[in-house]
Amino acid sequence: MHRGENPSLPVDPIPSAALDFTLQVERLYAALIHTAGNPASCEPSQDHEPSPGPEPSLGGKLLYAGELEPHGRTLLVAGNIAGAASLAATADAAARKQAIRDGVADFLVNSLDEALRILKNEIRKRETVAVCIGAAPAAVEREMQERGVLPDLLAPLPFQRSSSAQSFGPAARRVELASAPGSEALVIWSVDTAPAQWLPKLDALAIECLQVNASPEAAMARRWLRLAPRYLGRLAGNFRVLHCHPDVANEFVSRVQSAVNGQGIGVGVRISVNRGEQVFIFQPIDPTNSNSRG
Repeated sequence: MHRGENPSLPVDPIPSAALDFTLQVERLYAALIHTAGNPASCEPSQDHEPSPGPEPSLGGKLLYAGELEPHGRTLLVAGNIAGAASLAATADAAARKQAIRDGVADFLVNSLDEALRILKNEIRKRETVAVCIGAAPAAVEREMQERGVLPDLLAPLPFQRSSSAQSFGPAARRVELASAPGSEALVIWSVDTAPAQWLPKLDALAIECLQVNASPEAAMARRWLRLAPRYLGRLAGNFRVLHCHPDVANEFVSRVQSAVNGQGIGVGVRISVNRGEQVFIFQPIDPTNSNSRG
């Protein structure tokens, strides 16, 4: 498999803070799906040919993320990608405004009543929404318990500052964090220019590689690739991350190389596997230079 180096692509073009945020969101997304018991499944077809399994969704589920800052932001984004209706709270006005600017929250409200009007409607339709109440989480949680508002999912214990959330009872499942399986590869890709134009084309190649796999993990990964760019927005708009089977990673690298060499991808592409264990840099062939190589 071709591996190239080109000084026009930085050695590490991705800001570490943005990468860490995205990886945390991906980890929480997987934890939400698994905790809810909804890792899409697929029965083998009669002809034994692999076919893509259904994508998982937390549509109709209420996620209580607790305090918006610092960890609730990542949990809201993960909940959006998973398809949940999410609720957070904070008394920090600046944090609330930043959440709206970044697209982390869809609505800012002043009371639980206002939040419930939005959430009930979206839960009934199994639609995705993120609502933030402008109040201290402990006060919101007490009112939720008094009124019998029971979330389906609660923030992981390391994220949850308020002890009152533990009083929701056993029906509210605590999101359980887990490390990515050691057998999976971490693939990170970026382009040297115009990411809004070219990254979706690379995403489509990655999804094609996952389509032939009927496993629940592949279905989760396809949903992640489809929806993460929308909800991460400008926070991570210049790169993509994906945990996947090593065979999927190898196939993706091969397809990107073919697409760049065939000029279906018209920019330089950098792919890192397992945090730089392997780095592939592909450049389009310059038709005016007979010595150029992809």
